[in-house]
Amino acid sequence: MHEDLDRYPPFPGRERLLAALDDAVQRAGVDAVTHTLQQALRAAIADAQIPLPACVHEPVADHYARRELYRSPVHGYSVVAMTWGPGQATPLHDHSGLWCVEGVWSGNLQITQYALQAQAGERFQFRAGRGLLAGPGSAGCLIPPHEYHTICNPSPDQIAVSVHVYQRVMQRCTVFLPDPQHPHWYRREIRDLQTDDGPTPTRSSQAVIGG
Repeated sequence: MHEDLDRYPPFPGRERLLAALDDAVQRAGVDAVTHTLQQALRAAIADAQIPLPACVHEPVADHYARRELYRSPVHGYSVVAMTWGPGQATPLHDHSGLWCVEGVWSGNLQITQYALQAQAGERFQFRAGRGLLAGPGSAGCLIPPHEYHTICNPSPDQIAVSVHVYQRVMQRCTVFLPDPQHPHWYRREIRDLQTDDGPTPTRSSQAVIGG
């Protein structure tokens, strides 16, 4: 049995999903862990008996929502559901050196990965890769150092929901913002991550980063 579940929003099939995640994170090697997690998320998304809690289908007006569904006291991983209103997106950001597996539960998300090309002091230059339009049931992973990316809900009128399994609780990350004084370069900014409800609810339109 999983401890402290009453701290998180309940939903049917939760224990079954968490058992699959527990099994995945105990595999040998990051590639095996993330591959098995992707399979577990795809299976959960396809399972009508595992609906997410109602709160994750409620967008927040001025930023995409982050809602923690569980953090494992034994294995250390964290599960976060994100709700994307029409047009909501992240800036370019990293994952603070943590691996992450992401699955699209509903709607569509545009995901673009970036490669770091150059650094000059506190300025950074990136090359954008091909964007991927991920629909329901799709799952992918980010393994450092290949962790730079953006996520966007391209729909003008539909929300999207995704579920993210992090190696451990990600408390902050680095965002990269275009440098107006140096075209094609970015400046970095460390931002604390916050949630919109859960064990320690907080809200901030600036700090809600980390897809």
